[in-house]
Amino acid sequence: MITIEEVKKFMEENEEGKRWLDSERDKHLKKEVDKRILELYPEETPDKKQLRELNVKIEKMESEKQREVLKNKALTIAAEKKLPISNIVDLLIADDEESTVSNIGKFEEIFGGSVQIAVEERLKSNGYTPPNNAGGNNQPKNLNDALKNYYNKTN
Repeated sequence: MITIEEVKKFMEENEEGKRWLDSERDKHLKKEVDKRILELYPEETPDKKQLRELNVKIEKMESEKQREVLKNKALTIAAEKKLPISNIVDLLIADDEESTVSNIGKFEEIFGGSVQIAVEERLKSNGYTPPNNAGGNNQPKNLNDALKNYYNKTN
């Protein structure tokens, strides 16, 4: 008769015995792992697959609808503030209304500042400076003086 100690000793010392024991262990472990995977992630039935696909479509449609609502809101705010953003409105749209409005506000600050700087630069370089009348005041004080000046110049 063979004892348990003899079997253990054989399995520990004999290479063939070790390989056989490892392969048996792997078989049983693989079965347990596969069983656990099926418990955690059951196979998808056609009905579940269709339901999942419909949920994905619904989420996509809701996202597109939300984006369109935000785009309209952004265009409305831009029109009220007289900002020329119709071409770049898609860049200003965020995930929610608050962020979108915030983006428009930032754009307004940056754009307004840039326009102001450009206007000031243009006025400095090409600005009209009215003549200084320090030498004499030729401005008429009333209508009669203006008419006299006019007729004196033409005669």
